[in-house]
Amino acid sequence: MKTTKFTIPDMHCSSCAVRNENSLKKVQGVTSASVNFALRSASVEFDEQLVHEHDLHAAVEKNGYHVQMHQHEGGEHDHGGLVGKKEITAARTKAIVSLVFAGITLALAMFKINFPWTLGNLNASIWLQAVLSIITVLVIGKEFHSMAFKLLKRFSTNMDTLISLGTLAAIGYSVWAMFAMPSISLGTRKQEFYFETAAVITAFILLGRYLEARSRGQASQAIAKLMQLGAKFAHVLKNGSLVDIPTEQVQVGDVLAVKPGEKYPVDGKIEKGVTTIDESMLTGESMPVSKNAGDEVFGATVNIDGAVEIKAVKVGKDTVLSHIIRMVEDAQIKKAPIQKLADKISGIFVPIIIVLSLVTFAGWFVFSHDIGRSIIAAVAVLVIACPCALGLATPVAILVGTGEGAKKGILIKNGEALEKAKHIDVVLFDKTGTLTEGKPAVTNIVPHGIDEKDLLVIAASIEKYSEHPLAQAIYKKAIEQNVRLVEVSHFQNLAGKGVTGKVEENDIVAGSPRLLGELAVDVSSMSQEIEKFEYEAKTVVGVSQNKKLIGIIAIADVLKADSKEAIGKLKVLGIQSVIISGDNKRAAMAIAKQTGIETVLAEVLPQDKAAEVKKLQLQGKKVAFVGDGINDAPALAQADLGIAVGTGTDIAIESAELVLVKGSPLKVVQAILLSQRTFKTIKQNLFWAFAYNIAAIPLATIGFLNPMVAGAAMAFSSFSVVGNSLRIKNNKI
Repeated sequence: MKTTKFTIPDMHCSSCAVRNENSLKKVQGVTSASVNFALRSASVEFDEQLVHEHDLHAAVEKNGYHVQMHQHEGGEHDHGGLVGKKEITAARTKAIVSLVFAGITLALAMFKINFPWTLGNLNASIWLQAVLSIITVLVIGKEFHSMAFKLLKRFSTNMDTLISLGTLAAIGYSVWAMFAMPSISLGTRKQEFYFETAAVITAFILLGRYLEARSRGQASQAIAKLMQLGAKFAHVLKNGSLVDIPTEQVQVGDVLAVKPGEKYPVDGKIEKGVTTIDESMLTGESMPVSKNAGDEVFGATVNIDGAVEIKAVKVGKDTVLSHIIRMVEDAQIKKAPIQKLADKISGIFVPIIIVLSLVTFAGWFVFSHDIGRSIIAAVAVLVIACPCALGLATPVAILVGTGEGAKKGILIKNGEALEKAKHIDVVLFDKTGTLTEGKPAVTNIVPHGIDEKDLLVIAASIEKYSEHPLAQAIYKKAIEQNVRLVEVSHFQNLAGKGVTGKVEENDIVAGSPRLLGELAVDVSSMSQEIEKFEYEAKTVVGVSQNKKLIGIIAIADVLKADSKEAIGKLKVLGIQSVIISGDNKRAAMAIAKQTGIETVLAEVLPQDKAAEVKKLQLQGKKVAFVGDGINDAPALAQADLGIAVGTGTDIAIESAELVLVKGSPLKVVQAILLSQRTFKTIKQNLFWAFAYNIAAIPLATIGFLNPMVAGAAMAFSSFSVVGNSLRIKNNKI
């Protein structure tokens, strides 16, 4: 069995993805196929003895699409790269130009503007409307007609067919009216022309496609940013000297030197040295981790304060970071694209309208023998079915909903997120940086034999010189309390353990209770307080003066102010909350107790978070995942709804479908409510988009409605769609 991945660049609706996926699955020898519209990518598993890769390409090309093999480094996707940028730029240009042309055409028609000269029998205004609308529909919007023609050859239809038929019918009728009915064209009945209708329809659909292209581009950047995280070069020890080589050239067994402040190039084990490592970009946990000889280190994590030598154990595609990249990619590409409601309806609606239009023309011609009246009646049927309001139904609701969300610090990245939020049963919260502040802060200061203020002065004065996050938390506490610090001499940093120095000729040590014990400082007098804080998942820093314990300082990642309120509101909505964290169970349980969360999944490895999401999904649950770290990216992609905290990493933000800019847990509740309301509005819009037109179609077939009235019905349905969408603003969340 072999798996191949290739790009299908000219897919522009979810039905395109479904059609190609179904065609690939029908090829003999294919065991599974997944086509992802968001990534424009296909992943196919097949038996090489039964089918060749070219046969897979042929199945897609037979549908009228092109195939591109990955030419990018390493055979990976061009995630968020040149292709995506070109597509977004082209879509934006089409949307802007079409909106300008359609706006001019609409203004000329709506306000019945006449120029002081004529061409032939017609006012120049009509000619300008014709030229602008024809350019908009046939040149700028040619993609609709091109795809409709390709589908026609396969006896298939989709929204492009409806758009193409409607706009061409409006243009065709208007051009026919210009030459077949010149006698009325100079009069007051300029409503007989539908150039503005065709142009506006095309412009709005192109605007919607630009918005889709932009959201796809943002989503596809996640992998690219993950790839950029790793170290570019490694210091390899060869014959006693250091040689810098590209990270890709590192081999298993190589001994590498890593200096303070540098990223680890690959996964490995420490051979020599002691250090503290910031693994937050990988684990999402803010507390640095002390490492000694024999401990594992992971590529792309940051070496804080110790120089070490490591032996490479996993390189290239075998590293933890590469594994996470693959999981994000697989979760995205295997997530079946949602078949849009409008496309589903049009699959039935379009053929019926075509048949009705032909029957109407034939019926009128048989009974009246008047080709003019027959054309008018047939076009009335097509025009009244033209998807003007349908083109507005989703984009306008999304624009209003996302606009309101942006005001509240909630970014909705695509329309699919709105549907996914509809039936959320469980919300999984990553602990650090999501429910908590994500950075260490002093929670308790317990002096022993001196004043609390004096303890803080001594501790902060010496910790000021350390870059360690725990040291900086103590220093920050002193700044907040306007404490005046004192001079320190003979400062020494003991990597991963603490610091020493002299304050006013007194020997000071600030560090872990273990370090104080190693330096013959008796900490037994405060052992109960130390155990209590450690049970509460707090990190304890002991401070000694001249080998006598003078107090301890407890540091922890504190709960965000509104976390408890957010969990309470989710309970009211009937949604279960779960903490999922790579941290130890004691720390996770401490946060769960404070927030009222009953279910805790602790000590979950980065690569296993997505698996936990999948377990709940297999139980029939609709799962939302809220996270902020790189390790959360696979789970965010796997979840039915990925929600990223905006204060987190770019990777988490790019992998999610909803982003909470201000990082407040309460925004999770607001985001779900806003998404549900916006999607409900879209469904209402789709109903009204069809309701008016479908109700009027029978009247059009019997000739009771002419194209002018049909256009009015379309306009009315469009206004109702826009008005209904604006109601989102009036609802408080």
